[in-house]
Parts: sequence; C-alpha cells; structure tokens
Amino acid sequence: MSNIQITKEGNLQHLLTTESMNKELIIKIFDIAETFLKIGKHDVKKVPLLRGKTVCNLFFENSTRTRTTFEIAAKRLSADVLNLDISSSSQSKGESIIDTVNNLIAMSANIFVIRHPESGMPKYIANNVSKDVHIINAGDGNNSHPTQGLLDAFTIRKYKKDFNGLKIAIVGDIKHSRVARSEMHTLSILGVSEIRLVGPKIFMPDDIDQTKFQEFNDMKEGISDVDVVMMLRIQKERMQQEIIPSEKKYFESFGLTTKLLKYAKKDAIVMHPGPINRGVEIQTEVADSSQSVILAQVTFGIAIRMAVMTMLIDKNI
Repeated sequence: MSNIQITKEGNLQHLLTTESMNKELIIKIFDIAETFLKIGKHDVKKVPLLRGKTVCNLFFENSTRTRTTFEIAAKRLSADVLNLDISSSSQSKGESIIDTVNNLIAMSANIFVIRHPESGMPKYIANNVSKDVHIINAGDGNNSHPTQGLLDAFTIRKYKKDFNGLKIAIVGDIKHSRVARSEMHTLSILGVSEIRLVGPKIFMPDDIDQTKFQEFNDMKEGISDVDVVMMLRIQKERMQQEIIPSEKKYFESFGLTTKLLKYAKKDAIVMHPGPINRGVEIQTEVADSSQSVILAQVTFGIAIRMAVMTMLIDKNI
C-alpha cells in the first residue's frame, strides 16, 4: 500500500484510491458501515464520534449526491461542516489550492473532502499537509472515486452476500469514468471471479488487463447470465476528441431495457452511480423496477462515508 494513504500500523491516513488497498481493510470499512446503517434507522441519527472536528467539502466540480451524502455523513458524526463555494473563494482570485487548504487548516479543519477535475490533485494535497489532517478523494479527473467504488461494492455485498463466483457487468463509458476504475480495482481486490466491461469500442480503456477483465462490444453478450449490471453515464465533460454517438443510437445499442435485462440472471440487480440519464443509458421502467438498487446505493453511501471519516480520526476503531 501507498505510505501516504496507509500508516505503518495499517490505519487509514487518507482515502485517495482503492487500488492499493487490501481485502481486509475494505471489509473492515464495510463492517463499520453496517453499524452506521442501523443508526440511520433511529429517530435521532447522530453519534458523537467526530464532535469537535471540522470537515471541509472542497468541490471544484458540480456535485449533488456526493457532496450531500458527505455532508450528511459528517453531520451524523456530529462534525462541523464547511461547504466552500469555490466560485466566490480566494481560488477565483488566484490563490493556490495549497494556500486555500492551509488557511482552512489554520481554522482547525481536520478532514478535507476534495473533488477536482485534475487527476492526482487530492494526492498532491495529501503530500502537502501534516499528519493530523486527512484527505478524502471525492473524484479526481477520470482517475478515481474511491468512496463510490466502496459503496457500490458494499451494495453488492448487501444483496448478494458473497463476492465469490459473481459475474458483474460494468456498462457504458468506461474509458472516461473514474467510478468504473474504482469499481474495477475494488471488485478485483474482493475476489469477484468475472468482471465484464461492456460498451462501444470508443468507450473502452486502452490498457485493459485481459487477465482480469473481459471486454464486450455487444450488450446482449455482455450482460448474459450476470449477477450485477452496473450502468454508467456518458462522461461528456471529460471527453476530448471522441465521436459521441447520438443519444438515441447509443440507447438502441447499449441502453438497458426490460427486454435486455432478461438476458441477465433472474435475480440480477441493476446499479447506477448517478446522475441517471433516462432514455440514454437506462430505461425508466428498469431504473424504477424491483431489480433496481439505485436508491439503496445512495443510502449505503452515507454509511460508507461515515465509516471512512471515523476510521481517519479514530485509529482504535
């Protein structure tokens, strides 16, 4: 594991990627998240584990679900939460991101949740803060989105119980998706036997490890007999020169419909990290069906983010 992310004692110092994590640490995060799921069912949903701590959400890209669930997670842990409006901050006046972070640290900020369009920015910041400050990567470029990868794997465990023998299809714009990369790393570490990458050739990564992942350019073939179908949206904001097919033609070839879903196992679950583009990558009837666990992912995401923040602060948990 990277020394910057994990301490010598094996504790979580930052969460920058799932790529270098081991199975034991991921399972520990899941088990702690389970306890927070129970708290979410109480009338009073708060616990004092982060009382007196301050969590700063620094989002340099738009977000609804991720920022909101981080905010809810921090507040349920009794932390103070600061959502920095980047457009009106000193960043817009030319201040460096490190200076911005250092000024917030001087105000006793403890955890920074950072989303940035530049790959590697959360790691850069983590390399420039003291040991009592913790960085969580909430998405950097097309590189990584670790809490999303963790919460999706946690969702799969909730519905499928065990990762052994599972067949999982990740469908859509995998090339530009940081979610897909985090999914691929996390599920591989957890021992998923078959991970399929499904989509048009232009949306496939150039560096697919054929020993770990199978590429399919046909939807029917790709989701045939799978246990989990993970749909992704087209990442238009991170594309450069790729030719984007029309939304109608894309849906005709790779949109998940009730008809296509029949090729998967009868008890297959349908997932999507959001935001959903109905009629582009998924049919409304599928998104709202009994096989869809999309809203459950959001609920589980709060528990996962509570677990991560608690582990960063409390090394004895």
